[in-house]
This record gives sequence, C-alpha cells and structure tokens, in this order.
Amino acid sequence: MPIDPAVIGTRTPAFSTVAERGRLRFFADATGQHDPVYSDVAAAEAAGHRDLPIPPTFLFCLEMDDPDRGSFLTGLGIDVRTILHGGQRFDFHAQAYAGDTLTFTTEVKDVYAKKGGALEFIVRATHVTRGDTPIATLTSTIVVRDPKAGQ
Repeated sequence: MPIDPAVIGTRTPAFSTVAERGRLRFFADATGQHDPVYSDVAAAEAAGHRDLPIPPTFLFCLEMDDPDRGSFLTGLGIDVRTILHGGQRFDFHAQAYAGDTLTFTTEVKDVYAKKGGALEFIVRATHVTRGDTPIATLTSTIVVRDPKAGQ
C-alpha cells in the first residue's frame, strides 16, 4: 500500500518528558561512556555543567517515552513487522541536562519509494526543546517493506 505523500508536513502531538539522572547514568554505563561527567554531579559541575549533561544519542531514548509512539504508523495502516531502521541523524543546538523537561514534536519531512514501491521511506524530524530553547533536531528514516513485493 503506497504511503500517501499528503502525509508530508503532518505532525504528531507534542509530548514532554524529564531526563532523569538514574536513566542517564545507566545509559552512560551501557554505552561505555566512562567519563565521570556523565555519572557524577560534582564532576559535571567541575567541568562547567549545571548537572549531568545528556549524552547526544540519549535524546533518541527519551523520544521513546512518547505515550502514542505507535499511533503514527498504525494510523497510516503500516504493520510494524514490515518496518526497518533506515537512518538517523542528530543536529544539536544547545546542551540539555538531567532534570530538564524536554518537549518533542515530530513532523513528516518526506516520503518516497524505491525498487518499484517494494520499499517506501518515511523521513521524520523531531524537534526537541526546553521551553523556548531549541535543543536538537533528530532526523530518522523508517523503511517500510511491501511484504507482497517479489511474490
């Protein structure tokens, strides 16, 4: 089923979440970030931060806190068993810290097909803000496989 290009420009409802210290410490440990600036508040402050800084890719983890994260694909009639991760990019504007309340707003930037429609691509940009301050733009590409292609 082709994805209607009219979906370009649509936005999902914004949601907010708090970056908690415990999750940041766990993430830093799990990803091998052994610099104490990511786990020890005193070390972070000594390095000039006001709290534990959020590692760049942790924003993607916080994006998963969206209470309606599956509704976008479901609303398009896409079976999640047919999707693949196609790419990801992070553009940073300001540092975020433990304790910050961050708001995520996602917009569809593009849709296109390849291989005669066997693969469809959805490019989405998620804008992360702290109040009025832009923190980052997370761009992700979802690949949707047509399960009937090649049959």
